[in-house]
Amino acid sequence: MLEQESIANHTHSKTTGLPRKRFYRARAHSNPLSDSHFPVPASPAQFDCTLHYPQFFPPNKTDGSQKIEFADIGCGFGGLLISLSVLFPDKLMIGMELRDKVTEYVKERILALRVSNPGQYENVSVVRTNSMKYIPNYFEKGQLTKMFFLFPDPHFKEKNHRRRVISPHLLDEYAYVLRVGGIIYTITDVEELGVWMNACLDGHPLFEAVSESELEADPVVELLSSATEEGQKVARNEGQTFRAVYRRIAASR
Repeated sequence: MLEQESIANHTHSKTTGLPRKRFYRARAHSNPLSDSHFPVPASPAQFDCTLHYPQFFPPNKTDGSQKIEFADIGCGFGGLLISLSVLFPDKLMIGMELRDKVTEYVKERILALRVSNPGQYENVSVVRTNSMKYIPNYFEKGQLTKMFFLFPDPHFKEKNHRRRVISPHLLDEYAYVLRVGGIIYTITDVEELGVWMNACLDGHPLFEAVSESELEADPVVELLSSATEEGQKVARNEGQTFRAVYRRIAASR
């Protein structure tokens, strides 16, 4: 949850109030198959959105009609989420991150932004979890409209390909929580992984590639390479990126 606590301490900038990354650094990736210890809701109904989005769920509003629609899987330091929050202020979105220090940084970043920008960033939050294991614990069938997989761990060794966050069996779970018409966005700077993710999505019966004309009109696409720390690093080094964007479609009868 995003606890309402003071952000005036040595881990935050005195001028901006934002957390400083050097106090929250962690390994670039974590092993998604390892056993980590953190609370996981037994079902989507047990996930308390009021703790994450208090302005959207005041005490007198209990209908629970508004649900999370965007999920950034492996959200890193939250750059994409922050940009999406401004672009889609009425959509609830959440980052899912396995690394504890990085999750804490994103929590503090969101809290600081809420304080310095009253009324903004109330629609974004983060949770520490293993999305490769617990996606169905957080989202109902057809709940999400957008999922993001930006610069995921390539797991180069063939024996570790089962750890990749885009794979045929995991796409079954993503298709379950994405509503028909929902979009999966992926990007990487590793060509082999880009080919892999594209092939997995292209081979799945519940996904079809989004056309180039649609991508050009989608304001989210530009953020895939510009909003994250990883994407900015690739740009500075004049590196190449490989993108795959697919739409969830209905099952054929």
